[in-house]
Formats: sequence, C-alpha cells, structure tokens
Amino acid sequence: MASAPAQQPTLTVEQTRVVLSEVIQAFSVPENAARMEEARESSCNDMGKMLQLVLPVSTQIQQEVIKAYGFNNEGEGVLKFARLVKMYETQDPEIAAMSVKLKSLLLPPLSTPPIGGAIPSS
Repeated sequence: MASAPAQQPTLTVEQTRVVLSEVIQAFSVPENAARMEEARESSCNDMGKMLQLVLPVSTQIQQEVIKAYGFNNEGEGVLKFARLVKMYETQDPEIAAMSVKLKSLLLPPLSTPPIGGAIPSS
C-alpha cells in the first residue's frame, strides 16, 4: 500500500520573508561560514568541484532551517523552498532582494572577460 505524498508546506509572503531571512543568517553562523569557506577553497573555483563540494554543504545549511517550517529534510525540501521563493520574488521586492543575497552566498562571483581586446582584431 503506497503512502500518500507529503503535503508541501504553504507559506505566506510574510512567512517566506522570515524563513529566507533565517536561511541567510544561518550562513553567517561561524561554524557554517567555516564549512562553506572550506568547501569553496577545496573547489578551487572549478564549477564541477563547486557542485560536488559547495552545493551539498549549502543544501545542508538550508535544510537545518527550513525543516522547522515543514519542508522535508532532504534536497527536495530545499528545491521546494527555492520554488516558493522564486514565485514570491516577482510579488515582493524584499524577498527578491533577499533571494539575490542568498544566491551571492551560494554562487562564486562570475569573472567577465575584459571589454575590448578580448578578441584580437586582424
């Protein structure tokens, strides 16, 4: 007998702001900041290694916060929370700003090629 699928948590805009704020704060907890820094250093700015090393650590940090709000304690919960945030980004500037901040904590800064001179002219 198959069990019924777990009910996805439904958060209001206000609740989403609170949870997102707590997630961002969790990354500044010294232990979590050290774990993220160690994972980043080990990845040597290699995107493949970032996915292998940084993504699991950042997922664990987020899971610790969002599980208190009914999201499952697996990667799926983080994905569902991310979808909820994405949905509210267009409706709420504060959520949009916090989402940008969270992404900056997770993703390395992108290096852009210099303007002009990147392709030699003949």
